[in-house]
Amino acid sequence: MQIERTPSPPSSRVTALAIAALCLVWGSTWLVIKGGLRDLPPQTSGAARFWIAGLVMSVLTRWLGRREGGEAPPTWLWLSLGALNFGISYAIVYRTAALLPSGLTSLLWGVFPMLSAAVGHLFLPGEHLAARQWSGFALGLVGLVLLFATDLPALGPQAVPAALILLLSPISSVVGNTLVKRHGAKVSSLALNRNAMFVGAALLSLAAVLSESDASPRWTPMAIGSVLYLALMGTVFTFGLYFWLLRYVRSSRLSLIAYVTPAIALLLGATLGDERMSWSIAGGAAAILAGIVLVVRGPRPAAPVHQEA
Repeated sequence: MQIERTPSPPSSRVTALAIAALCLVWGSTWLVIKGGLRDLPPQTSGAARFWIAGLVMSVLTRWLGRREGGEAPPTWLWLSLGALNFGISYAIVYRTAALLPSGLTSLLWGVFPMLSAAVGHLFLPGEHLAARQWSGFALGLVGLVLLFATDLPALGPQAVPAALILLLSPISSVVGNTLVKRHGAKVSSLALNRNAMFVGAALLSLAAVLSESDASPRWTPMAIGSVLYLALMGTVFTFGLYFWLLRYVRSSRLSLIAYVTPAIALLLGATLGDERMSWSIAGGAAAILAGIVLVVRGPRPAAPVHQEA
């Protein structure tokens, strides 16, 4: 169904406030995921999160859809987004979050903006990278090598394989984001996310049935609070806002949130989660975050940010 209202780009102030909110909420989600997994199996927890998020997003879509504007998303796009960004990506995140500290998990996922910028360079008009930005990739790689050579092996034999698997999550999300950037400029972000969240919930439920049949979920207050916070704030609020902004803002620039959220996650993990902070983690984090800054703070394109589908 075509929605008649034409969406208008947000102001620079609204964009800045929206990005700050995303940083704060997404920085907290890693520790909340870790806390919820004390009582819930990984895929069960993820599935509950996205079923609730999808239901809430359905209500918001009916209430705010006309005000937001945009066309109904094509079926192939929300299926792809649901499978890549919610199903595959979060199945990996929840599985590895049970094995790795929350701050370190967030930091490893921080390669997302570098991958996003690289894919944008290859497939999105007006998002080509300069030489300084390529140097950021090298610096980020140094940080990853430092983490894989020092702190990850110290966590036990499962840590390095888990970290390598975790890196598949941002890769999956980058592919989904690129599809939205190329083909979703005119679609309703509310409807797109609503449909995609149900796809992700269904895939995570299937994963739970196949891999967690012997598990015994404990719906403690901590577990319920974790699922509700992640569904309402960490999913409905953040992804709705993120994909709305993605229609107007360069994908690499919007990804700057990823060099703030790991810092927040590391701070929360060290203070509230009693997670170890070593000099090698600090050094690896500094290298990765500095690399991300170099990548996302490149020259702005001359063409308008808003692109046709």
